[in-house]
Formats: sequence, C-alpha cells, structure tokens
Amino acid sequence: MANAKQHKSSVQKEDNLVTQLLAKYITYWPAFLIFVIVAVSGAYVYLRYTTPLYEATATLIIKDEKKGADDSKLMESLNMISTKKIIENEVEVLQSRSLMENVVKSLHLYAPVFIEGKVKAQPAYTASPLEIVVADPDSITEAPKVPFSYDQSKGSVFLNGKQVGVVNEWISTGYGRLKFIPNKKYVPHELGKQFYFSLLKTKDVTNNILKGLKVAPASKLSSVISLSYKDPIPQRAEDVLNSLIYHYDRAAIDEKNSLAKNTLEFVDDRLSIVKHDLDSVERNVQQYKASSGATDISAEGQIYLQSMGAIDQKVSEYNAQLAAVDQVERALSSGSNGGGMMPAAMGISDQTLTTQMSNLNAAELEYEKLKKTVAENNPILISVKDQIEKLKPAIIQNVQNQRKNLEASRANLLATSNGYTSKLSSIPQKERQLVELTRDQNTKNGIYSFLLQKKEESELSYASTLSDSRVVNKAQSSKFPVSPNKMLIYFAAVALAIGGCIGFISLREMLSRKVLYRHELESMTSVPIIGEVAFNKSKDELVIKSGQRSFIAEEFRKIRVSLHFLGIDQTKKKVLVTSSIPGEGKSFIAANLAISNSLSGKKVILVDLDLHKPGLSKMFDKSTDDPGMSDYLTGDKELNEIIKKVPNYENLYFISSGSLNESPSELLLNGKIDDFIAELESKYDLVVLDTAPTVLVTDAFVLTKLVNATLYVVRHKYTPKILIKRIDDNLSINPLTNPGIVFNGVKTRGFFKSNYGYGYDYVYGDRQTKKEKREMKLRTEMKAKNVEKAVAKVK
Repeated sequence: MANAKQHKSSVQKEDNLVTQLLAKYITYWPAFLIFVIVAVSGAYVYLRYTTPLYEATATLIIKDEKKGADDSKLMESLNMISTKKIIENEVEVLQSRSLMENVVKSLHLYAPVFIEGKVKAQPAYTASPLEIVVADPDSITEAPKVPFSYDQSKGSVFLNGKQVGVVNEWISTGYGRLKFIPNKKYVPHELGKQFYFSLLKTKDVTNNILKGLKVAPASKLSSVISLSYKDPIPQRAEDVLNSLIYHYDRAAIDEKNSLAKNTLEFVDDRLSIVKHDLDSVERNVQQYKASSGATDISAEGQIYLQSMGAIDQKVSEYNAQLAAVDQVERALSSGSNGGGMMPAAMGISDQTLTTQMSNLNAAELEYEKLKKTVAENNPILISVKDQIEKLKPAIIQNVQNQRKNLEASRANLLATSNGYTSKLSSIPQKERQLVELTRDQNTKNGIYSFLLQKKEESELSYASTLSDSRVVNKAQSSKFPVSPNKMLIYFAAVALAIGGCIGFISLREMLSRKVLYRHELESMTSVPIIGEVAFNKSKDELVIKSGQRSFIAEEFRKIRVSLHFLGIDQTKKKVLVTSSIPGEGKSFIAANLAISNSLSGKKVILVDLDLHKPGLSKMFDKSTDDPGMSDYLTGDKELNEIIKKVPNYENLYFISSGSLNESPSELLLNGKIDDFIAELESKYDLVVLDTAPTVLVTDAFVLTKLVNATLYVVRHKYTPKILIKRIDDNLSINPLTNPGIVFNGVKTRGFFKSNYGYGYDYVYGDRQTKKEKREMKLRTEMKAKNVEKAVAKVK
C-alpha cells in the first residue's frame, strides 16, 4: 500500500510539472511554431545538400599464435618461413599510413573526378570515363579544379578546352606529368556533363581516409578482424577495403620473401665454397690414380677405411655445425644480415638454439614491421626491441656452449681417427694416400648434398605465396545510406527548436529588470499581495460601471474583500494608496476601488492627496482649477466647499488636489490634515486617499499614521525589481500601516491577448451571452421606469 501511494504521489508530481510547463509556455505557441518551422526547414536544407554516406564492411581472419588460428601440416610444410602474429598488432598495421598510401596510389584517389553541379559538385568515381594517374604521386602540385573532356571516338583528352594528348600516354601539363587511362569502373550516365578533377596531396587523402576507417577485433576471443569504411560512393568504399586487404597480404608475403632471400644467399655462398673444394678433391683423386696406378684396396684397408670414413663423416658434420655456429655468431656480432634477420638454422642439431634463432627472426621481423607503422617511443616497439636484446645474449651464450661441445666431440673423433691412421701405416703408401683422398671426397660430397637440400627448401618457401591471413568476407557496401539519419536529424531539429524557444523565452524573462510574476514579488518582499488587476486595454480609466460585469471589476471586488484582512471594517475605514514611482497606476486603483465600494452601498469619499502630480481630476472630468486639498490646507476653503458629488455614482464623493502649491509636502505638516481625516472618517463609510509615490517624496510616510491600511501598487512589466527589493528595508525605517501589495496591469504571457496573464479565462464583459445581455437590458429598462415614477411622484 505504501509503495502504491508513493508511486501515485510521484505520478501526480510529474503530471503537475508537465501541466505547469504547458501552462507557462503554451501561450507562446506561435513562437514555438516559428522556431520549429525554421529548424525543420534548416534540417531539410541540410539533408538536401549533405552528401549521403554508404558503409562498406569486410572481415579478415589472422593466424594469431595466442588464439589458435593456424595452418594445416601440409600448409606448414610449404610455408616453412612463417611468422606468428598478434591480432592487436595487426589492427595497428591495418590502420598504418604506409598501407593506406599504397591504397591511395593504386586507386588513384589523389586525383578525384567530379561532375559540375548547379549547387555543388558530385563525385564521378564510376561516372567518369577516365582516371587520372600522376607520374610522381609523392610530389603532387595541388590543383582544386581542372576541367577536362574526352573525345571517345578519337581518344583525345582536353584540359581547359585545349587538346593535350590522348589516353594511355604520359602528358606533360602545368600540373605535372599525367596519364589518362580508361576507367574500368565506368558506368555510362547521361551525356553533356562537365567533368573536372582535383589534385590532392597523397598524405592529406591518406589521413582523410584513415579518419573514416574503423578496424577492430570481432570479439576478445576471436582472431577475426572487422573493417568498415564510409564513403559517398559505395563502389569506392568497397574498393578501398579490398585494396587495403590486398596490400596488407602483399606486405606480409614480401616480408617472408625477404627472409627466404637472405637464407638463399647464405646457402649459395656455402655451396660455391664446398663445390670448389669438392672439385679440387676429385681432381686430386683422379691425378693420384692416374699417376700411381692404384685401383684396389685390401680387405683390411677397406675395414679401416670404412671405420675412418664413418669417423670422418661425423667430424665433417661437426665441422658443418661449427661453420653454421660461426656464421650465426658472426651475424649476431656484426649485424651484417639485411634487416637484422638471421638465416635459417641449418646443420645445427640443438633444438634450443634453433628455437632461439627462430624466435629472434620473428622478433626482428616484428620490429621492422612495427618500426614502419608506429613511433620509436611506442610501447609495443620498445617491448619487441627489449625482447631482441634479451634473445641475442642467450643465443651467443648457447652458440659458445655448442662450439665447446662440438670441438670436444671432434677432438675425440680425431683421436680415434689417428689410431686408425697409425694402423693404416702398414698399408702401402700409395694405397693409403688413395684412401685419404677418397675419404676427403666422401666428406665433401656429404656436405654438398646437405646444402643442396637446404637450398631447395628455401627456394620452395621463397616461391610460396601463402599469407598469414585469410579473407572471410570481401568488402560489401550497404544498400541505403547510413548517414545522415533523416529521422534523427528532424527529431534533433524539432527538439533543438523547442529547447531554443524555451531558452529564448526564459532568458528574455530572466534578464528583464521589471517585475513579471507574482512569485517574484513574494520572493523579494514580505508584504502580502492582496490582489491582482489585469491590464486595462480600454481608454477609459474608470472600468467599473453600474450594472456592467467585467473581469477587472471582479478583481476589484476581490480587493474589496481582501481589505478586511488588512483590518478595514466599520470602525477602521481609512485606506492609503501609494506606489514606488509614477506610472504604476495608483490613481487608477484608488478610483476604481472607491467606485467598487460605492456600488456595494457604502458611502465612499475619494481624496486626491497627490499634491505634486495629481491625476484623479482628469479621470472624473474635473477641472484642475477646482478648489481642493491645497486650498483647504492653506485655509482658503472649508471642507464642505471642496467635497464634490461624483455624477453617475450615487454613493461616491470626490475631493481634488486643488491648485498646485510651491511646497506641497509642507502643507501636510501644518496640523490640519489630522482634523480633516478625522472629520471624513465620521461622515463616510470608507475613506480612500491617493498620495504621491514613496521613492520621490515622503507624503505617504507622513499620512500612513493617520490611516488603517496601505495599498502599495506594483505594475506588471513596469516596476523595477530593485525597488521591490528595497520595500522591506524602507519599511523597517519608515513603516507603512498594514501594507498590502496590489499587482496592477498584469498582461498576458505570449500571444493569447484575450486571456488573463495567469491562465484565467472568465466570461465577462464582451463575453456575455445573449441571454445575459437581454437580462441586463431588462434590468436597465426597469430601473429607468422606476426612476421616472419617482420623479413623477415628486412633481
């Protein structure tokens, strides 16, 4: 139950807030309408002339050593020189400037072609019959607009209306050496279009494309990379992604071929040396047999020869391994290999050393690749460099250990071989020499065969074009534009218009230095507000008439009732009306309040005590020369001489200000005003005093001690806020008797001029129904007849 009540309370608060906002701003609906129309029109123009973008997407799978994407055993046998990749590094490589520059150059994106339009040019990637190729794209001279045309029948090309050459030939122009080639993507369009091309810096085009390129792993556990690119032309978006993937694969293959090339050079060098040695040994054997006539060897010699041959074969293997170890050590010490890459480990039986060399090669390749795409202080580049620096000392240490082991093993075998040699000393000298030559020949043959095998393996890897990545989905563009989003643009425009209009209205009201709202009065002063009077649009300042109903008249009736809360009753009947500055309508309030009370049957007297700038006489069509308060206070007139009956108002009497005096404020201090007000109080049911504004003179503070209540008039959109803030301070020094504020001249917010400013819409005055008007007419006729009868009786 408690939750239900809380929910109901929150819903009511939300409804109240919405209702308040609607009530506050609904009267400004024309302004909102204008703002919305302007915003929607702006959105339409934006969408009309903004180039739509299409998005092309592609996916690529990478052989990531951490995520299990690898080749089959057959592929590994063909791809013997392969490098393992990390998907995070490959994402950076795919977004590198070097790869994108290759894409820009291959697709000739540095020379885009456009179709001349009435408002703006349109890209002609597929609409142009020609593409423009620049001889040196890295040193392009920028040209924003170069008109050209093409005579397809003759193959002639025209620049700025002049023939400069034909297609498929290099042409020297003021924009550099250019070649116009047929556009393979050309789709015929309507004839008569004017084409032009622009020449842009390759780096600028590259950077612009990279801004729209998105490369990211499909998921954290996947080795699939997703690529996307947005472009005004769907075909160009697809071509950019497909070309990027092609150049990425091409770069990976070139890196592997570079490693295979270094290995082949090393093997060829070794083969040339071994072949020269083998040829020399074979010539020596041939010469020896020819000169000595040695054709056969005894059985014992054959046994020794076989044993020593096996030993020599083993020694040769050790020598080959020592040579390989020496080559590795020289490569590590001198860094002579191109790109810092090690030759493939051949003849080395130690798997640890082989693994270390492979890891070093992979790290060197990774370092060279990253160095082309990232800065030197990149954390990944530094990490790879540190890995290389750690691997090299370990390999050198391992190489030194291998050399010691090989040299020890070779020494043991040589000792055994020397034993056999001593035994062979008994064999005839010629036969022994032949055995030594044959043994040397077999050794060289073994080394030569081994090197030939390694050369064939390296050539197989060099010839292989297997890539470390595979295309899952080729680039494909969206059927409809992905940007701009029409619904989102229109929605944002409407929201912006409404918010802008609310902000404009709120800012305008917030910056106003005049009083606009009742709550502002309540926040700036502690004086209570006893009534509000709507703005009087009529020229007649006496808005209350006998027998007529109006909205303003009803407001004065409310103020009449509110006077009781200020202490006005049958015994306390003196009301002072004042304001801060002239023009706030204090005389208007005083006159109509007096009329309203007189219509209720009370005997009311209205006194114009504004001796500085009187205004009540004009309202009642009285002459300013009529005797009044000034004359009474100076002793020139008696009280009964200045009191005038107001025509058309049976119970209303009026005392004007009289003739102007040079010192009006001093007249109020001569002591006569006290007797004057006391006498009026004894004769009338209500005494209304209209006095001068408080900011200009002190009359109100002099008179306030003689009255029972003070009405302080504040005018809407007229009274400065600073004066309202000073009311409490002024009252603390010069207090007014029972003050109450009347908020006068309240105007309608917004554009609904027929309604009251706070949303009220009563049916008064001009809004009377026909029935009410007929009843009012009958009452008026009856009253006139009664008056005629009374006059007839008197006669």
